[in-house]
Amino acid sequence: MPPIIDDTIQSLLIPFADAITAVVFLAIPVGDASLPLILLWLLAGGLTFTIVLKAMPWRSAGLSLKVIQGRYTSRKDPGVLTSLQSLMTDLGGAVGLGNIGGVAIAITIGGPGAVVWIMAGGLLGMAVKMAEATLGVKYRVVNSQRDTSGGPMYYLSIGLKEQGREKLGKVLGAAFAIFAVGGTMGAGALFQSNQTAQQIVATTGGDGSFFSGSSWIIGVALAIGAGVVIIGGISWIGRVSSKLVTIMAAIYIACCLLIIFSNLSTIPAAAGEILRGAFQGEAAVGGVIGALMIGVQRAFFSNGAGLGTSGMAHSTVRTSKPATEGFVAMWSPFVDSVVVCSMTALAIVTSGVWRADDAGDGVVLTSQAFATVHAAFPVVLTICVMLFAFSTMLAHSYYGKKALGYLFGNSKKAENIYSALFLVIIVLGSAGTVASVTALADSLLFLMAIPNLIGLYLMAGVVRREILGFHRDVREGRIPEVPLDDRYGGLGPGIQPDEDDAEGSEKVSGSR
Repeated sequence: MPPIIDDTIQSLLIPFADAITAVVFLAIPVGDASLPLILLWLLAGGLTFTIVLKAMPWRSAGLSLKVIQGRYTSRKDPGVLTSLQSLMTDLGGAVGLGNIGGVAIAITIGGPGAVVWIMAGGLLGMAVKMAEATLGVKYRVVNSQRDTSGGPMYYLSIGLKEQGREKLGKVLGAAFAIFAVGGTMGAGALFQSNQTAQQIVATTGGDGSFFSGSSWIIGVALAIGAGVVIIGGISWIGRVSSKLVTIMAAIYIACCLLIIFSNLSTIPAAAGEILRGAFQGEAAVGGVIGALMIGVQRAFFSNGAGLGTSGMAHSTVRTSKPATEGFVAMWSPFVDSVVVCSMTALAIVTSGVWRADDAGDGVVLTSQAFATVHAAFPVVLTICVMLFAFSTMLAHSYYGKKALGYLFGNSKKAENIYSALFLVIIVLGSAGTVASVTALADSLLFLMAIPNLIGLYLMAGVVRREILGFHRDVREGRIPEVPLDDRYGGLGPGIQPDEDDAEGSEKVSGSR
């Protein structure tokens, strides 16, 4: 089949991607490398909130697991999802092809040393996610017992209004919503469908594949599947994500471990390459900065810390205590960038495929690492890729839909228009080139960090009081665990979501 449609889509995407990337990734020269200002902005956010919250994400694992178990959630609290479901929705949006293809891109561009900075970005992102989720619940609008609206749009406008900055809050809230519409389409539709199509084409014969030059067909199939679940709303998305994330993470990590163990003899050399690349670089300062920047870029693209998506994912949770979701959301960057990304990186570096003359680009490179164990492994990776992409598409479709709904007064018509456009973008992304799609997705997504982090900085005191106050009150016994017969969801024996038949028509006050 002539690649007319694919070529047409690429001719439209490439110039647009080049233009917007030049603006968003404006950089300053440092030695032989360049420092994009947007990445410094994200790094500053991670460092700031790690200090503001006294490294709480790194020292509160026990309390966090209790929250995820539903020990502080009552069935009488407003909201829809359990803490576990909200975490899985957040992870569904974070753990995607950024972990498979994005890590491979980082190693190709920045060398193995980029891996260290991906993990560092994950550790710093934990505090930012904690802040976003807490504010997302605190300033959400509770329409009814089972219907909420929340996210950066709301905590920027409502939270800053409380500080006497009403006009600034409205401007930042609207700016975030506009950027979120583009960002979710870029990262959730363009990038996910592109990398999925790349992997399917490679697995089915490469240039000789039926889909070569006609990968838009893959995009159509993905769009149909995503559309079915998107129509069901956040309840469906939460349920599907909670199952998909668990399955795909288990399969993928198991495969990566098999690759690593099959190359045990190369682990010392691989570890040496990773550490040397992170702290020495091939060109002194330029090499280190290059590895650091590409690592940070891929980390924040993948885990979403600072971009505000956690504020939307966790605003739907059933709780009356905003800080609980901060202690849940903090796990997302750790699982995403420290666990899953490091597994991908070790599989690629220990297998040595990244050095080959025929090394692929993005997810194809990861597929080549999988093929070193068994010829059938790329097929397993293809299944993982499709699951990763699907869960990310579902989460991002919800984020963007709520953002556009906010701009138009929670108009259902506007939300439906967004959903339709999102499905069209999935088709377009499947036919784009890796370079243009990655650049465009990064640029659109990182724009969200500008208004979001400005608001987080201004509300840092609120976040600190909520998080540290909850931690202190639990420790000192002022916040007891919810009795088992009233407990909702989680991993424990409390009431599960499917058992809760509340109609949810009763009007309730907000979570604040």
